[in-house]
Amino acid sequence: MKNYHLAPKLTSLLPLKLAIVLMAIASMVGLSACSSTPRAKPATVVDRTSSTVEPAPPGYYRVKKGDTLARIALDNGQSPRDVIAWNNLANPNQIEIGDLILISPPAVSKLTVKSIPASRPAANEDVPKADTPKADASKEMVAEPGIRLSWPAKGKVSNDYSEQTKGIDIAGKLGDPVMAAADGKVVYAGNSLRGYGNLIIIKHDNTYLTAYAHNRNLLVKEGDTIKKGQKIAEMGDTDTTMVKLHFELRVNGKPVNPTAYLQ
Repeated sequence: MKNYHLAPKLTSLLPLKLAIVLMAIASMVGLSACSSTPRAKPATVVDRTSSTVEPAPPGYYRVKKGDTLARIALDNGQSPRDVIAWNNLANPNQIEIGDLILISPPAVSKLTVKSIPASRPAANEDVPKADTPKADASKEMVAEPGIRLSWPAKGKVSNDYSEQTKGIDIAGKLGDPVMAAADGKVVYAGNSLRGYGNLIIIKHDNTYLTAYAHNRNLLVKEGDTIKKGQKIAEMGDTDTTMVKLHFELRVNGKPVNPTAYLQ
């Protein structure tokens, strides 16, 4: 039998190759072990910005991004001045997202009547009675059963009512008169509502508001008492691309098509 002898160089390489093979096998076993171990699930991300916001209680509104106090008042059929007073706001421009705004008249506080002693008073003594608060007739207005409005401007309707427009557009010339559609009180006169330009809001009673937008000049101020047909502004193009009057009717704060009420 012949003996075969490996060359010296080959015999010196065998331990090195064997070590490499063993290391490869060990790494493969380690990887398989790692892959068999279940990975921990990533932590669930909770969106707390929406989950923590509670719905506003009755009579309140929760401020959202982009809101202004004037817009909140208009959308809820209230005077901005009243909303400011009800909420004791020193600066109405500093409302924050998530704030609760009172949008209905605060309930009349109940009078606290002191308890009367058990002993009966003498016959000639009068038992004091709690004063009953009287409603201010100047502030309480009774809603008309279907208000009738006069046209606030002379011109053709250039844009009909829709859920997007919330009112109608009446075409005209720069400076054309804008008239009050019904008797009422000016509860807003300014330009803080984006998209409305120089705006007038008239409160006719506890149900109806009318809004007159994009005016060039405002001829009345907040608190003024207005008569139906009275000139209140001059038609313009503030915050819009063409001369027009944007006219809205709000019933309990909700926009409705005013054409059914116009005569």
